Amino acid sequence: MEGTKHQGLQAGQRLVVENVLKVRFGKLDEHLYTIISRLMELPVEEYTPLLVQLLRQELLTRFQG
Repeated sequence: MEGTKHQGLQAGQRLVVENVLKVRFGKLDEHLYTIISRLMELPVEEYTPLLVQLLRQELLTRFQG
């Protein structure tokens, strides 16, 4: 049961991240999709400001490995 709750929470957080990226940058392309998982490895308190402060290229540079 706990695993299911955790997966549901992660799915919800992923949707929020995707929606913030869509609002900021329009349609999500493959480059933005590839960084979502890496962003979400950070605590929500760390990735949220990055989502709203960094430019598209800054996000890609920082999280594309």
